[in-house]
Amino acid sequence: MRRIYRTLCACVVVLAASWGIALAAGKTTVIKAARMFDGKSGKIASPGIVVVTDGKIAAAGADAAIPAGAEVVDLGDVTLMPGFIDAHTHITMPDSYDYRQELIDGLQEPLAQLAIESTVNARKTLMAGFTTIRDVGSRDQLDVGLRNSIRKGVVPGPRMLVSVHAIGATGGHCDDGAGFRQGLFPETTPSDGVINGPEEARKAVRLAHKYGADIIKTCATGGVLSLTDDVDTPQLTQAELDAIVDEAHALHLKTAAHAHGAEGAKRAIRAGIDSIEHGTFLDDEALDMMKARGTYLVPTLMAPVGLIERMAADPGVPPVIQAKARAAIAALENTMHHAIAKGVKIAFGTDAAVYPHGRNAGEFAQLVKMGMRPEDALRTVAASADLLGWGSRIGTLEAGKLGDVVAMPGNPVEDIRATEHVVFVMKDGVVYRNDRSGAK
Repeated sequence: MRRIYRTLCACVVVLAASWGIALAAGKTTVIKAARMFDGKSGKIASPGIVVVTDGKIAAAGADAAIPAGAEVVDLGDVTLMPGFIDAHTHITMPDSYDYRQELIDGLQEPLAQLAIESTVNARKTLMAGFTTIRDVGSRDQLDVGLRNSIRKGVVPGPRMLVSVHAIGATGGHCDDGAGFRQGLFPETTPSDGVINGPEEARKAVRLAHKYGADIIKTCATGGVLSLTDDVDTPQLTQAELDAIVDEAHALHLKTAAHAHGAEGAKRAIRAGIDSIEHGTFLDDEALDMMKARGTYLVPTLMAPVGLIERMAADPGVPPVIQAKARAAIAALENTMHHAIAKGVKIAFGTDAAVYPHGRNAGEFAQLVKMGMRPEDALRTVAASADLLGWGSRIGTLEAGKLGDVVAMPGNPVEDIRATEHVVFVMKDGVVYRNDRSGAK
C-alpha cells in the first residue's frame, strides 16, 4: 500500500509539472518587478513587491519586507497587477468565424468533445492573465463541469462562477430553439431556461441553482446573434424580471441581464438587477437609474471587435444579424461616453466566444478608446471583483487576498495595450506562466 501511495503522489507531482504548476502549500514566494499597479490606489508604484504565502498575499508594495528563506522571482522591467477578471464570458462555446458551420457543429459534436475542447479555452484564458471569470451562458452543464474540474485541479483555468444557462422568453435571444422550424427539437421549457410568466421564472431560477449555478443570467432584450428578434426590444415583463431577481437574491445569487435596449434594461434595473450586460442603446434615464442604484454596466466592447472581424471573414453571416450588428456598433460609443460622464459603475467583461478566446485583455484598450483614463480602465478589474461579490478576495494586490498576480512588459498606464502581452501568471500562489524565468 505504501508503494501505491508513493506512486500516486509521484503521479500528482508529474501531472502538476506537466501543466506548469508549482505546488504552493507551505511556501512563500516573493515577486519583484520594476513597477506595480495594485488596483486600489490607481497609481503606479516603484518598485513592485508582492509576498505570497500559502496561496495568499501576505504583503504588497514598494516597502514590503522579504521574508528570510522565501523564493524570490525577479521579473525585471515589468508591471505587476492583480489577476484579471472577466465578468462576461462564454468559455464553453467555440469561437468559430463560420456562422453556418458553427451551427452544424453544435448539433453534431458529442458533449464529451465540447467539454474537452472547452478546457483549451480555459487554459488560453488563464495564460492571458485572467484568473477569475464569470460565465454567463452555456449548455448541458458544460460550464459546471469545467468549473468543477478546474476547482479540483484536473485542468488549468481561471476560477469560475457559472450560470448553467441564461433565462429568457420563448422565442427570445436566450431560446436556443428560436430560428429552427417547429417540431425539429423538443419545445424549450424552464428546464432550458425558457419561461413564460413569473411562476415559471421562479422555477427556472430554482432549477439553475439546483444544478450548480453560482449566478443567474437573464435576457431582458433581443440580441445581435439571434435570428428571430430585434436587438433592442424588451423580452421579459416587469413581473417576470421581478420574479427572477427576487428569487435569485433570496438564494444569495447575483444577477446579470443581457440588455441592449433601454426599455428592457430599465425593467431589469427596477427589478434590482446587479449588472446590465452590453447596454448598447441605453438612454439617459436608464443610465441615471443605474447611477442612483449602483447597478454595474458590463459593456463587452470586445464583442463589436469580434463582430466586425466575423462579418469580414464570413460571407455566410445572415443579413438580419449583420444589420443588427451594425446598428449596435453605431450606437455603442455614444452610450459609453454618457455612461462614463455620468459616473456609472463599469466592470470588465468581454463576451468571449464572439471573438477568439484568449484575447480578453483587448477590452482594456477598448475602454480607453471609449474615453476612460488608462488607470480607470485598469481599475475595472477591482470593479469586477466587487460585482461578483468577491471584493474581499480578489481584484487588488492587498494583504489577505488570494495570490493572483499577473505581469506585463512596460507600463500599462502609458501603453494600455501592454495588458495584451502578459508574461507572468500566478493564481492562488501557483505559477502557471513565467516567460521571464531568466530575468534578473
